[in-house]
Order: sequence, then structure tokens, then C-alpha cells
Amino acid sequence: MTRKHIAIFGGGPSGLMAADVLSLSGHTVTVFEAMPTVARKFLLAGKSGLNITHSEDYANFADRFGLSNARLRTTLDAFTPADVRTWASDLGSETFVGSSGRVFPTAMKASPLLRAWIRRLEAQGVTILTRHRWIGFAEGGHSVESSDGIEVVHCDAALLAFGGASWPKLGSDGRWTNWMAEQGVAVAPFQPANCGFDIAWSETFRERFAGAPLKSVEATSATGTIPGEFVISREGIEGSLVYAHAAALRDILNEKRPAILTVDLMPGRTRERLEKDLARQDHKASLSNRLRKGAGIDGVKAGLLRELAGDRDLRDPKALAGLIKALPIEVLRPRPIAEAISSAGGVEWNDIDDGYMLKALPGVFVAGEMIDWEAPTGGYLLTACFATGRAAARGIDAWLNR
Repeated sequence: MTRKHIAIFGGGPSGLMAADVLSLSGHTVTVFEAMPTVARKFLLAGKSGLNITHSEDYANFADRFGLSNARLRTTLDAFTPADVRTWASDLGSETFVGSSGRVFPTAMKASPLLRAWIRRLEAQGVTILTRHRWIGFAEGGHSVESSDGIEVVHCDAALLAFGGASWPKLGSDGRWTNWMAEQGVAVAPFQPANCGFDIAWSETFRERFAGAPLKSVEATSATGTIPGEFVISREGIEGSLVYAHAAALRDILNEKRPAILTVDLMPGRTRERLEKDLARQDHKASLSNRLRKGAGIDGVKAGLLRELAGDRDLRDPKALAGLIKALPIEVLRPRPIAEAISSAGGVEWNDIDDGYMLKALPGVFVAGEMIDWEAPTGGYLLTACFATGRAAARGIDAWLNR
């Protein structure tokens, strides 16, 4: 077989996974990365423990991708969470399942895994060129800018793996969308996903409680009811429990409707129990004392109740119990996409064939977050990036050998 040259633009998890598969298939592979090092977002995500996948039942796992569930299912079937763990083990990084079901390397860092991965890619003949930025299509090739100037890269097939538009300082800035549009490729506008939200806090509440976590609560939106915790920020709310509801809240805001996250501050007690416990308190006592003695609530939870109570009569045990069990938090807008963990939007599925090739550009393939899908945190994002990179690599190999 004649060796083919494949150019991969973007050195994140999708691009590197595609390089891994294609180099093992006997192709010549060059990865072009705009940043000084590859996989910068991958490394940053791993600073506090790299969550590479999730251990939940696979049928549930594969159902976490919203409107893209059907399109991604075959791709995920070919590289499941179990396969992710085997892949990491082959690179010398054993994994374990945390209390939340999330899967982490035992070393709890991304850097050892990435170093081993790069060593393997280099041993397989992959060339990695950093500080080489793709700046558009050229006649018969791709324009790449580096310290040596602009060159046109010619290849037998190309994979674009630029990422979405979150954390632009790490390389995923979404600037490629205009070049795609010029080629007739449909791109859904980027939106923040897994993000925090703005809330109109009073200055008193903001100054006192910014940075405080609300632990052991449940939150409800159109997504459902989910237990967890979140953090009060100066601008609003953020944290894992907020991110789990982010897509639903964002979509409601897009429809110009009020978006409410309803929080149960005491999921371990029924409303009826709280009413009785609060009713037993001295009605002359302060609200703080009644909350602390009757409901076990103080600190930021008590502050949040006061902040959002409005004109409700907090001396009434029934009204107070109702707020504790269903405190409505109205969010105003998502935080800017540059702060989001991930993004929604990107190349629309209708413009991509089953092998991840762009229908408008034969020989040009896409993978990862630059495609229009989203998922919650918890290992789902990274697993799908790996899986789409592998699927695109197989699509490239099949197209080259058609």
C-alpha cells in the first residue's frame, strides 16, 4: 500500500487520538498545533484530577449527549468508557472509580498520561509541529502560519480538530468558523455549556458569601432533579450542580423565558417534618435561631433564603419550610463562553457524513468539540472527543482506500 500523508490540524485529544490510529494504519501523519504545546486544555483539566470517563451503566452513559445521542451512539459503541480505561492502562496509567462514579488516573494528573502518549506517537512516526496555526483553505491545500511565515500544506486527507470556543487562551477560539462558512459548511453558533450563570445579588449578599459552597443540596430544572453542590460567585452561581443544569437553563433563556433553578436546601427532610420542627421554635426568636434550631440551616444557606425570600412571611413555618424545600433561583444569563468548561454549537451534523467527512469538502474530516454536540462534565466530554477522533481516523483510512 502506498503511504498517504494525513495532516491533522489541532493537537487536542481528538487530533492526537486520530494520529494514534492513523499512524498504526501505516500512514504518514503530521499534527499541526497552534499553541506552544499540544493538549493544553487536557492538561489544565487534569490539574485537579483528570476525569477521563465515567463508570455508570453504558446505556445511561450513551444517553448523555442530548440531541446528538443517536448520531454519536455508533461512535461511542466503538470506543466505550471501558475502552478508554484500557487505552490509559496501555499507556501506563491505571485508573480508579471515584465515589461519584467518575474515572481518574491513579496519578490524578494529566501530564504523565500525555507524556506517555506523545512518546508512543513519536515512536509510531507521528510528526508534531507546534506554533503552526491553520489559517484557512488554500488552493489545493491548507494555509498554515508559523514563525517561518505562511506555507500551504498539501496532503492526501486532512482532519480538522480545532475544538469549540471555550477557554480560548488554551487554543480553542472558534476563529475557524468563518472559513467554514466560506466553503458552504453549516456551523451552529457557539454557546457556553457547563457554565455558571449571572444573578442579581444584593451587594450585601455578594460581599458576605461570594466563594461560599452550598453542599448537600438538590437542584431541579427541565433536566430533572440532581443532588450535589454549587458555589456562590460574585456574579451568580457556578459549580458542578449548576453545570448539570446549564443546557436546560440556557435554552430557556434563549427562548426569552424566565429560567429558574429550584433548590432543595434540606433534601434529607420532608416539607412536613420541617414545618413541624419550625413550628416548635419560639416565634419571638430571630430567623437565624429558628433556622438553625428547627432546620439545621445557617451560613450561606440561611443567607440565600433571606436574599431570595422576597415578600414571603418567614415567620410562617409553612412558608419557610416551602422555601427551604423549593427555593427558586432565577438566573439572568450564562457567564461568557470564555469561562465555560465546554461549548455547544459547531459544525452541524447534517454536513458531516458517517465517516466524519465534510460533505462539501471531500477529503476533509472533523472531530471533537468543533462538531455541534454537548455533554455534561463527568468524563462524557473527553470520552466523546476520543471516540470521534478514532471514528474520523477510520473514516479517513476508509476514504483513502476506497
